[in-house]
Amino acid sequence: MATNKKQQQKQQLSMAASAIALRGVHLFLSAGRAAAERRAATAIHAPAPRKPRLKPVLPTHKLQQKTVELLLKTTKFNKNELEALYVMYRKIVNSAQTTISSSAIGQPPAKFDGIDLCTFRDLMHNTFDLVTEEMVLERVWATWERGAGGGEGAIKFEAWARGLSKLLRGTDEERQIHCFSVYDLNADGFITRDEMFLLLKNSLLKQPGDEDPDEGVRDLVELVLKKLDVDNDGKVSLDDYRLAVEQEPLLLEAFGQCLPSRRQALAFLKTLTNK
Repeated sequence: MATNKKQQQKQQLSMAASAIALRGVHLFLSAGRAAAERRAATAIHAPAPRKPRLKPVLPTHKLQQKTVELLLKTTKFNKNELEALYVMYRKIVNSAQTTISSSAIGQPPAKFDGIDLCTFRDLMHNTFDLVTEEMVLERVWATWERGAGGGEGAIKFEAWARGLSKLLRGTDEERQIHCFSVYDLNADGFITRDEMFLLLKNSLLKQPGDEDPDEGVRDLVELVLKKLDVDNDGKVSLDDYRLAVEQEPLLLEAFGQCLPSRRQALAFLKTLTNK
């Protein structure tokens, strides 16, 4: 009997403690709500706080003469086009920085001076009409010159200008090297069956009722391989690719669009001359 009485007392104490704890939480929340209501009421009569002025993330200096001289030698843009391209580049990067600063509430803005991946993706889609598979677009980004070792950080202006020069005014050889680099997923110098399979599988729509869509993709890989594999070693080298594209230009973007359309390229170049 004594044991049962002790257990009942423990249960009563536990229930009392729980009730006290719940009441404390209730009072805490009530006080919080009351304080919030008082702040809201005060804010109605208080003058609106002044919005802080966003400082430009990047300096507004002009394009340096030594940079112009270098790019005149390494691109197919003239001086006026380079200056117009630089103004456009600064606006693009500033806009991206402002967007990040305004959206990252309570967090320090990301620090970068260049075109980041998200901005690059938007530009390729909206400005250059590169409506392609995400895998291909990521490869275009990965092959763009970034950093001393390549593939590092954002795209700086000099690299942006050189890359656009190849895409918009590149020679046949430059365009071929660009496309081949995009399709060479592991950058080992060859486009293999496995890489072709991944590229084609992502670019082809599955037909309803197909029991084994992968089998159809493999058949297509073998068909394309016969066209591109000039030396018949089971994989496509850059030399194979060049020879095949020279014989059949439509094979240039066989595994997905990675160059701007001619119409979009001309439209973009026109904006540079109108600046």
